[in-house]
Amino acid sequence: MDSLLEEEEEAAAVVLKSPAAQAGSALLPALHLPFLPPHLYRPASSHEHKLNFKKSKEVCLNYIQDAMLQKQWKRAAEFLTFYIESLEKDFSTAYMGPSEMIWRIGTEILCHHSHSSMKQFNSFIEQMKTLGVKRYLKVCLEHAFHLLCNGLIDEAYQNLSLAESWRFGEQTTIQDKEMKLIQAYRGLLDYYSWSKQKNILLEHGQNGFEDLSVEQEMHSCFRKAAVNLKEIIKIPGVWDLFVKCYVDLLEFYGDHNEACQVLNEYAYNSKFPANPNAHVYLYQFLKRHGESKKSLISALKILHDIVPSHELMIDFNTMLQKSKKRKKRQLGLEVIFAALDYAGWKENVKAWSCLARQVKQIVISEKHLDWIKQEWNSRKDWWPAFHFSRYLAKRNWQENESLSYEKALVAGILLGKDCKYFKYVSHQGCKAQVKRFRILKKFVNKHNPAYLRISGLSDSSVQP
Repeated sequence: MDSLLEEEEEAAAVVLKSPAAQAGSALLPALHLPFLPPHLYRPASSHEHKLNFKKSKEVCLNYIQDAMLQKQWKRAAEFLTFYIESLEKDFSTAYMGPSEMIWRIGTEILCHHSHSSMKQFNSFIEQMKTLGVKRYLKVCLEHAFHLLCNGLIDEAYQNLSLAESWRFGEQTTIQDKEMKLIQAYRGLLDYYSWSKQKNILLEHGQNGFEDLSVEQEMHSCFRKAAVNLKEIIKIPGVWDLFVKCYVDLLEFYGDHNEACQVLNEYAYNSKFPANPNAHVYLYQFLKRHGESKKSLISALKILHDIVPSHELMIDFNTMLQKSKKRKKRQLGLEVIFAALDYAGWKENVKAWSCLARQVKQIVISEKHLDWIKQEWNSRKDWWPAFHFSRYLAKRNWQENESLSYEKALVAGILLGKDCKYFKYVSHQGCKAQVKRFRILKKFVNKHNPAYLRISGLSDSSVQP
């Protein structure tokens, strides 16, 4: 079959001469049609061809999709070339520019084709720009992304600068948004240049040298970057990278108030979509500048509401446990229980250590057992299999002794001394003559009544 395809390809070379077909010719230096189904290329009357054109077009697009899904990029390129040529032939009297579909498909093929070159990609993209006015800015932006992915930063910057100066008729609302994106990404590249100059300047400073030209270039990049980055983050949306870069610029020049205002606006403005990263950036900024624990807790509380499994929940729990207020300590217990509901935390030693420490303190003081009971009631039906099976006890013991210790303590308190996880780990620990496991076993046996009260098996009332 492969040899048949090769013979067919050699015998059916296609020379593309029309303007629209030239967009397809950028895909390969010399494309050949594969062994196509008869209805895609057999001679037909004009009337018949028009009737079958829609069906033929859909079939051809299906072949392109199939080839792309199977990563057969050469085959996909050949089908696309045939598709473009067909469009030109059927709409020669009423010119029709290349659709977004051709642009998207062609770009994807050129990004993956083994024989594709940057020259061919640039040629294809330039034709897409000139033939698709409404999509000009989108195509420019994607072109810049491709250049950046290939390390061509100066070329990407030049491309964005040209796009920024482009005008066509009355600027629509959509074009205005696209133009702001173009400016924002140019600002991002200005930030990159500023960062490079900053590092050079810092390196010279350490060596006792001063370079006025580098400092001037750095300040010039700062001004250009700041203007464009500031504009894009005013528009409601998710602008994580732009916000981080802008805040970095402001912090470097000591404008902490403006940086804090930007981050607060990004995190709390109701017009912006809910974004956990906005609260992470605010928390990190507040922590860097030694802000109060109240401010830090406030930032992490919202993050907990959005993403209870976020890695910063360890920090949140630690701060809450150090609080003198009962409500905050109770919230700390809720936070660490909620984090351990997620599979990604199952083997997190720090998380289990936080939970073990807090439940141990509660059991020893015999106060607030109702906090544990409240959290355990909604988990007692699924946590034993999820966290405390004998299989996990064996695996945890073999892979991480510290993890098995912390989990065994929690399991013993929540499920009692007869819990499979606790029994296996404590037995193995005592067998290995590890002192802390003997202490653990004694502690759980001594406080087994606490388990009875948490599980509701005791008539004793739980102390508030």
